[in-house]
Amino acid sequence: MEHMTSSWHRINTLDLALCLRCNRISRHALLCVLFRIVSRLGNGVFWYSLMAALLLSEGMEAVPTVIRMVLAGLACLAIYKYLKTRTSRPRPYQVYVAITAAAPALDRFSFPSGHTLHAVCFTAIASSAYPQLAMILWPFVFLIAASRPILGLHYPSDVLAGALIGLGVAQIAIGL
Repeated sequence: MEHMTSSWHRINTLDLALCLRCNRISRHALLCVLFRIVSRLGNGVFWYSLMAALLLSEGMEAVPTVIRMVLAGLACLAIYKYLKTRTSRPRPYQVYVAITAAAPALDRFSFPSGHTLHAVCFTAIASSAYPQLAMILWPFVFLIAASRPILGLHYPSDVLAGALIGLGVAQIAIGL
């Protein structure tokens, strides 16, 4: 039991150290603005626009992909809300004075990163149907994921968990 406690302590220490290092990036004005914009787009605007663009450009051929994205998005939202309320993990800026919130949080708790969860899920689904989008979408997902600890809103472990959950939901949606 002591070994497990010691392992968790090391993981939490590493998580905090990475969060602090990432958050320092927000002190650079131009980078802070970039990551605020990325974060704002990751609120849903980009993904809704992508679904609309697929329908406009591909017509009926895009309907199954868009339906998968919508249903997966709803599943992600349910999982995200459940985990947020069950874990009640405070955001890094709420716990550590050295971490600043460089953008407003959409909700109260940190775990998991909903931005990352949805970004990974939507990108995996869209890229599986339209591989040519992968070169655009995956770098954007990386920026969204990076924005979360940079803006002081999430720990890196929140981002990792969000990515893994989003990928899992996407794999299920793609398989349907």
